[in-house]
Amino acid sequence: MEKKNLELAIQLRHELHKHPELSNHEVWTKQHLIDFLKTHTQLEILDKEKWFYAVYRAGEGKKNIAYRADFDALPMPEVIDIPHASQSPGISHKCGHDGHSASLAGFALEIDQKGADKNIFFLFQHAEETGDGAAQCASFIEEHNIEEIFAYHNMSGMAFNSVNVIDGTAHCASKGMTIHMEGAPAHASQPENGANPAFAIAKVIDAIPEFISPENNEGIVLCTVVQVDIGERAFGMSASKGDLLLTIRALHEEELDKLQKNLEDLSNAQAAEYGLKVSFSFADSFPETVNDKESSDKIRKVAKNKGFEVVEMTKAFRGSEDYGHYLKLTKGAMCYIGNGEDYPHLHTYEYDFRDDIIETAVELFKGLAEL
Repeated sequence: MEKKNLELAIQLRHELHKHPELSNHEVWTKQHLIDFLKTHTQLEILDKEKWFYAVYRAGEGKKNIAYRADFDALPMPEVIDIPHASQSPGISHKCGHDGHSASLAGFALEIDQKGADKNIFFLFQHAEETGDGAAQCASFIEEHNIEEIFAYHNMSGMAFNSVNVIDGTAHCASKGMTIHMEGAPAHASQPENGANPAFAIAKVIDAIPEFISPENNEGIVLCTVVQVDIGERAFGMSASKGDLLLTIRALHEEELDKLQKNLEDLSNAQAAEYGLKVSFSFADSFPETVNDKESSDKIRKVAKNKGFEVVEMTKAFRGSEDYGHYLKLTKGAMCYIGNGEDYPHLHTYEYDFRDDIIETAVELFKGLAEL
């Protein structure tokens, strides 16, 4: 990577870090990235309101290949003392999406200056943390006949600058599920005159261990109780409304669907038994992310040719990633560049993206573009 381009990418990363924005609110971030590319490249830029992409065109009949970076931040305060600290109270880039976008922008500089024999699409995506972004951008794949898409995520707990690869499922599917039950209020001395959702909700919670038992599922299945909110803080009242908030998660989407159906069926049965109305709502839905082996093999080949340590991952991440939306429409893969085994983990206060891995990412992307 050219020294000047690396310096520009690092400077860009620091600017993005100073101005973090939450999912679906990345107005400054998106415009700053667009301005950077307009200033330093001749690439065609297409603004899609919440997200955008830039294009290097090699010509008709050339392969269409895409690279994706996310650019939203987290609702976490910046508490570490760094020169480029967040200037937005309560918001910071504690997942490294500032580094992902800076890496993709640095890669765009290299391609713009040196050329390529493929049509290359640089996709800058909003709202990864909530799962909204990729779902909204996915039409981009079919619109431009994207034949392959690549991305990387920085990752702590992995050897510094190592390239970590896995075939098949890389991230579990997940979603937030709210079970709302509503009955009728009554005086606390006469609960039989009302319909209290507490027992029905308790029985749903009690059934969770069986639903997620390894004996009943092929892959890992998890159901995390996030919140139980029943009734009011009034000792004279028998509760009449209740919400059970769960995060449901599975290695395989069909088993996530099975878990959801089991929870819904049981909730409906309990609601009927206790004379309650029940409804369901969902948020933060993520698909499974399934890497194509051919694409992962390309990452392996390039990383080895570039002299990077290649590490074979033995299991998928439990955490979800909306990148899976793209992989339902075309082949591709996501890999992970290590921050170091003992480096602070993502989504912790001590974490800050390591500028050192920008060059690794850019060189990896360049090698993939040359295959």
